[in-house]
Amino acid sequence: MLEPLRQGLPPLNLAAASDAASCALHARYEAVREARHFTRGTLDQWHLGDRFDDVCLVVSELVTNALRHALPANTPHLAAPEPPVRLHLMRWTERLVCAVRDPSDEGPVTREPEDLSEDCSAESGRGLFLVDSFSDSWGWHPLAGALSGKVVWALFRLPQP
Repeated sequence: MLEPLRQGLPPLNLAAASDAASCALHARYEAVREARHFTRGTLDQWHLGDRFDDVCLVVSELVTNALRHALPANTPHLAAPEPPVRLHLMRWTERLVCAVRDPSDEGPVTREPEDLSEDCSAESGRGLFLVDSFSDSWGWHPLAGALSGKVVWALFRLPQP
């Protein structure tokens, strides 16, 4: 099930994206709420509000993982000059991609499904399982060039207009 690790985004012509938006997120508790608010506004603007519940759940999990696992221990939780996490939303005619960029070179780590079923009371560890369940595909890839870190993405298929 959680196989797409270390897999690049399926071929998409970035120049052909009909819409794109991004939001910088500081390392603070409110960042996940800000990401949800940004996602709601963007999807409403793109007339995709009916997809909000699934997309918002995935965005929340991706941003939470970036803030919890991808930031150095000394990252200030107050406003830093350069926000360490960025949420990107990109829409094509038949696809929506949510991508979260963070400064860590380490790939996301999934828990085995057996581990999840054994500890039903665990309050964390299900994030990537939810991403896998609610999106059509997902993966991650390291950034190249001057940017360090990685992008974790999730793809949603959209109904044809």
